[in-house]
Amino acid sequence: MDIIRWEPRRSMMRGLFDDFFDLMETPARGRRGWIESGLWQPAVDLLDKKDKLVVKVELPGVDKKDVKISLTENNLTIQGEIKKEEEVKKEDYYYRERAYGNYARTIALPIEVDKEKINAKFKDGVLEITMPKKPEVQPKEITIEAE
Repeated sequence: MDIIRWEPRRSMMRGLFDDFFDLMETPARGRRGWIESGLWQPAVDLLDKKDKLVVKVELPGVDKKDVKISLTENNLTIQGEIKKEEEVKKEDYYYRERAYGNYARTIALPIEVDKEKINAKFKDGVLEITMPKKPEVQPKEITIEAE
């Protein structure tokens, strides 16, 4: 038996990788396993523009009718259900995969928005939510006069 030098950082990283791949080897493997176990969350971008906040959410394979958006205080919540079925038939192989499950993502907004003027669009698997800032929150530009 060889003597192996113990390196704490390497052991910790090895443990993280082992845990990850153990999760991937469970019976509910792949994308479906991530959804069923509650680990899948849609990717989100939050853009702070001069007069509005824009949130872009990636929801590939999700139907518009399966998405719910709510705003409570300064927390924007996107939730819904994913139902995806994929089937590929070729001459020498057959592939079929299903993914079902619920997801939710809550984003804490950095400022107050005008709740009455929120707009949401869904196109090509990307949800875009535009939220105008309240007038009193928008920065006021001050011009400097020359002497």
